[in-house]
Amino acid sequence: MLILVTGASGKVGRVFIARLLDDPRFGQARIRALCHNRTVEQGDRVEIARGSISDRAAVASALDGVSHVVHLATCKETPEDVMDVTVKGLFWMLEEFRTSPSARQFILVGGDAAVGHFFHRHDGPITEATPHMAYPGSYALSKVLEEVMLTQFGIQYGTNGCCLRAPWIMEKDDFKYTLSFGDDVFGGPDWKTLVPEPDAKRYAAERRVPLLRDADGDPLRRNFVHVDDLVSAILAAIDNPRAERQLFNICMDRPVDYGEVADHLQRTQGLDSIDIASRYQSNWMDNSKARYLLGWEPDYDLEMLIDKAWAYERSPDDPRIVWYPG
Repeated sequence: MLILVTGASGKVGRVFIARLLDDPRFGQARIRALCHNRTVEQGDRVEIARGSISDRAAVASALDGVSHVVHLATCKETPEDVMDVTVKGLFWMLEEFRTSPSARQFILVGGDAAVGHFFHRHDGPITEATPHMAYPGSYALSKVLEEVMLTQFGIQYGTNGCCLRAPWIMEKDDFKYTLSFGDDVFGGPDWKTLVPEPDAKRYAAERRVPLLRDADGDPLRRNFVHVDDLVSAILAAIDNPRAERQLFNICMDRPVDYGEVADHLQRTQGLDSIDIASRYQSNWMDNSKARYLLGWEPDYDLEMLIDKAWAYERSPDDPRIVWYPG
């Protein structure tokens, strides 16, 4: 088994490689990491390929002899790159994969941007049958196009593809910094821009946390997944016949409720909250298909997500680096 990992140096890629190498089920598996701007550490079972997925020749070389692909590479809100890298890159990957004599399974990690994240209202749980609903911007559009392309390659050529659709992926102390009123905020919303500047500075100094409210005035419910749970789902999908040509929502059992977050942090950390009004929509991703077909379930619930983020202490060789804002 030779697994090509794109986006190998990112948040998910690093954890996936480490977990797979330690898993006795994959004791004979080897990793080929396709690296562009950054790299990973080589080893007895890890080799490096160089290049961009937007370059067909680089993709063809990287796929030589590969049995499995775990495709993590993507662009965020960068219109100048997203079509060449995310969309055309996936096309080159699938084109080379479908004609490869060694290819067995293609796993794509997608995103809940394909169904509107918290921008669009859904009147019921978001399932794998929910229609695509990209919100404005190039990133969400690219997530829709990825899912559609993988599905169509299965229909056109019988490609054994599987898409794991993930919401916002957390690790280490990420969740703590999603709630900061300071310049160190991770992702969105950027809380300091939603209140007057003096208030933002005061809230940051007081370590207040935002209690985001949805368009109906209720505490917003938003979907998350911890990187450890997403990696567990990838490992559960590898060579799983029930994953063939399937789409799965991979997320926490319940969305994060900002009201419950505020209550928990007040109780455990003594932190006060401040209400933030918004036009965002509360949504609930349903992960029951993955639980049923893959035998997967997340370990992280709301309290574990919060407590581990607040307890995490970084060592000097583990600086907080945000490669992209969300």
